[in-house]
Amino acid sequence: MVMEAMQAAAEQLGLRPEEAHLLIVQTALGAAKLALESDDLPGELRQKVTSKGGTTEAALNVLTTGGLHDLFAQALQAAASRSRELAAANS
Repeated sequence: MVMEAMQAAAEQLGLRPEEAHLLIVQTALGAAKLALESDDLPGELRQKVTSKGGTTEAALNVLTTGGLHDLFAQALQAAASRSRELAAANS
C-alpha cells in the first residue's frame, strides 16, 4: 500500500505510470538492499541518506508531521490483534 500511494503521488506530479512504477520499485529495492547489506539500524541508515535541507528531509518532515509512525504502530497492532483472534478461533 505504501508503494501504491507513492506511485499515485508520482503520477499526480506528472510521471507516466511506467516511470512512476519504476521509480517506486527501484526506491523500495534500493532501501531494502541497503538495509539487508548494512549492520546499521533503519533509523541510522535514514540519517545517513538524509541531507540537511534536502529533498529526502523535506519528504520525511511531511511523513513525520502526518503521523506515519503512529499509523504503522496502529496497523501492526491491528494485525497482531487479528492474528491472535484467528489463532484462538482455530484452537
